[in-house]
Order: sequence, then C-alpha cells, then structure tokens
Amino acid sequence: MYVQWWIALLVGFLMGAAGLWTALWIRSKRQIRRFEQAQQEAQALVKEAEAKSELTIKGAEIRAKEMLAEARAEAEKQFNQIRRELASLENKLQEREGALEKRIEAFERREIELARREQALREREASLAAKEKERERLIEEVRLKLESVAGLTAQQAKRLLMDEMIEQARHEAAKHIRIIEEEAREEADRRAKRIMAIAIERLAGDFVAERTVSAITLPSEDMKGRIIGREGRNIRAIEALTGVDIIVDDTPETVVISCHNPIRREIARLALERLISDGRIHPSRIEEVVRKAEQDVEASVREAGQRALIELGIHGVHPELVKLLGMLKYRYSYGQNALAHSIETAFICGAMAAELGLNEKQARRAGLLHDIGKALSHEIEGSHALIGAEIARKYGESAKIVNAIAAHHEEVKAETILAPLVDAADALSAARPGARRETIESYVKRVEELEQIAKSFPGVEKCFAMQAGRELRIMVEPSKVSDEESVVLAREVARRIENEMTYPGQIRVTVIRETRASEIAR
Repeated sequence: MYVQWWIALLVGFLMGAAGLWTALWIRSKRQIRRFEQAQQEAQALVKEAEAKSELTIKGAEIRAKEMLAEARAEAEKQFNQIRRELASLENKLQEREGALEKRIEAFERREIELARREQALREREASLAAKEKERERLIEEVRLKLESVAGLTAQQAKRLLMDEMIEQARHEAAKHIRIIEEEAREEADRRAKRIMAIAIERLAGDFVAERTVSAITLPSEDMKGRIIGREGRNIRAIEALTGVDIIVDDTPETVVISCHNPIRREIARLALERLISDGRIHPSRIEEVVRKAEQDVEASVREAGQRALIELGIHGVHPELVKLLGMLKYRYSYGQNALAHSIETAFICGAMAAELGLNEKQARRAGLLHDIGKALSHEIEGSHALIGAEIARKYGESAKIVNAIAAHHEEVKAETILAPLVDAADALSAARPGARRETIESYVKRVEELEQIAKSFPGVEKCFAMQAGRELRIMVEPSKVSDEESVVLAREVARRIENEMTYPGQIRVTVIRETRASEIAR
C-alpha cells in the first residue's frame, strides 16, 4: 500500500519536472528567436544611420563652404568701410592741422601786440610815477599853505576831522537806532505776549490758590459727614446746583469751596453757611437754600451797581450793565477790587475832564464802565477791553464811551480825547501806592533807584519818576545833548534799568530836550 503511494508520488514528481523543463526549453527558444530578430533590426538601423551620416556630412560641408563665402564677403565689406572711415579721419586731421596753423599765426600776432602794449604800459607807468611825485610835491605845498593859513598842524586837523566824523557817526547811529527800534517793536510785542503767557502759566498757581477758593469754618467735625451725606448725595447736590467744587480734607473744622467764577463761589458760600446754621442738610433743602442764595447774591450785585452809579451821579445805564457792574464787586486784579478800581478811575477821569473843560459826567461814565468786560472775561474769550466795548455797544452806550472802553489798553485806535483820559485814569488808579500789592517801602526805593540811575548820565538836568515808578522822565541840557543823542540816552537808561533793577510790568523812559530863549526887558 505504502509502496504504491510512493510510486505514484514519484511518477507525479517526474511528470511535473518534465513539464517544467519542457516549458523552460520552449521559453528559451522564444528568447533566442527574439534576440536574433533584435540583432537583425539593430544591424538594419546601423546601416540606415551610416547612410544618413554620410548625407549629413555632405550637407555640412556644403553649408560650411557657403558660410565661408559669406564671411569673406562680410570681411571685405567691413574692410572697405574701415578704409572709408580712415580716409575721412585723414581728411579731418588735415583740416585740423590747417586750423592749428592759423591759430598759431594768430597767437604769434597777439604776442607781438601784447609786447607792444607792454612797452606802452611801461612808458605810461614811468609817466605816472613822475606825475605822482609832482602831485605829492603839490600836496605838500598845499598842506603847508593850509597849515599856515588855518594855524593848525596836520595832526590837529586830523584829530578835529576825526571828532567831527565820530559826532556824525553818532548822529547816524541814533537815526538807525530809531529805525531799528520801530522795526523791532512789532517783533517785541509778539515775543512779549509769548513771554507773558509763559509767566502767567508759571505764576498762576499762587494766585489761583488764593483768589479762587473760600474757606468755611464748621462748628464741629461731625458737620463734615452731614455735608457729605449718605453716599455723598448732599455734597453732589451742592456741587451740581452751584457749579463749584467742595473740598473736604483733613483740615480740622474747615471745608473749602473752589471755583474760578466768584459769583458762583459766593452763592455756594452763602448757601453752605445757611445750611450749617440751620442744621437741616438734605437734597430738597439744599435746592431751596441755593435758590434763595442766588436771589440774595443777585440782589447784592444789583445793589452794588446801583450804589456805584448813585455815588458817581450817573443815570440812564441799562439794567444789564448795572448787573455786570455789580459783579465786579467779587472780582480782583492784583489784589485790587475791580469795582472799587472802576469807581476810583471814574472820579479821576471826571476830574481831568473838568480841568480840560470837557463833559465831566461822560468822562465818569466811561471811567466807570472801562473794565465792565472783566465781569464776563472768564466766560467769553478775548481781551476784557474789547469784550466790554462790545457789551456797551449792545446795551446802547454812545460811540465815544464804546471807543474809550476799547482803547483804554491801546488795543484799538483812540478816536476821541475821552479814550486817553480813561487810559490815564486807569493807570493812575492802578499805580497808586497801596492799591495793588506793593509796600510803600519798596515803592519809594524803586523811585529813588530810578532817579539815581538817570542822574548818573552826563547832560541830565532833572529827572522825575511818575505813575508810581512806571514812567521816568528825564530833562537834559540842550547844549550838551542833541536830538539824536537823546534817543541814545533813553536807550542806555532803559538798558541800565533792565540790568540793575527788579520791578513789575514795564517802565517807560522819556527824554525831553528843549531849547529856551529868554531876555529881560528893562
């Protein structure tokens, strides 16, 4: 059984091997035939390529011959062109040689001409030297004759001439100084405004701290809490109704009211004092008290305006102007009350008008209203003089009054004599010792220093410090100081004042020179 199985397995294996060998033999035969076929095709391609290469070589030889012929033709063409260019250059060189020969001939002729001129110049120099010697001899003779006639030596005459030239130069310098000062005045005004703005920014702190706050004394520290109220409702109500800032800090038994508007600050002060004295502090009561304080302040303002009009004997002023005039009661300028300053200016202006035979009441009216613009200068942008003039025009004041208000700081041109009167009265009121912050000792010292500086210059006869030291008038001797020298003197005095003194504002230096002739009748 097993023997048959092994025989069958062996027979199957042999048959498979025979089949595999047969398949491999058949495949090898096919590959041989394919190789022979490919070899035949390759031989055919080689023969074809050899034939094509022979044709390509022949074509290349023909193309090379053609290119050689073309290159020879192009070379001959370029050679002919170069030959023509060389011929042209040769012609140009010949022309240039001819031009150079002509120029050389011209230079030779010019050289001959220059030599001739040089000889003439030498002869002329010799002649001029002889004439110069003759001129010097004649000058010396004239000088000797002049010295004998004038009785002066050359050095003396030279010194005299130099003195005259120096004097003339000083006069010319004084004239130029006038022109330069006029040209520089506009630039100085512009720079002065900028400097004043910077100074105001630097110095405003002290003034603001002093003039824009009001302190209220409390009966006790507990009152601060009542003023603030629950969650700050009371203090917010007061600030909202009055437009001020209430400062509650660690200062014992004191609160501070801060505001630039003096009217609002006064209303807040009255209302807060009444609330403190009453003791009932709550929003509805605050509103009622503030309304009553506004009425009282408005009445006080109108009363102050009416009192000023009655004091000066002025009638027919518009009620709004009366109100604005009363508001000046709460305005200050350099420590001087604005309303008191306006009343004082009105009196001074009226007195000067009476002396000049002008309308005294009109002058007082202009003096009283000259600073009316300060009542609204914190609300309207611009100069208080121009603001006041516009307000006066709006409420029916005459053209003379309006111009006097607008021109009292020389911002517009004065059209009547009333404007300089108001300007002078305003300066006198402000310059009065004690009117603004300045002690009498410093005022007297400044006046003495001004007069000492002026008297130290030669030719000064008298000097007077005027307008509280804002103006220095110098009287000079006309025989020692000329008109042009007076300009130089004013400038030198002003420069010395600037260098040696400290003073507020500015000081005007005026030099007066006059010639008087007098004779006694016997």
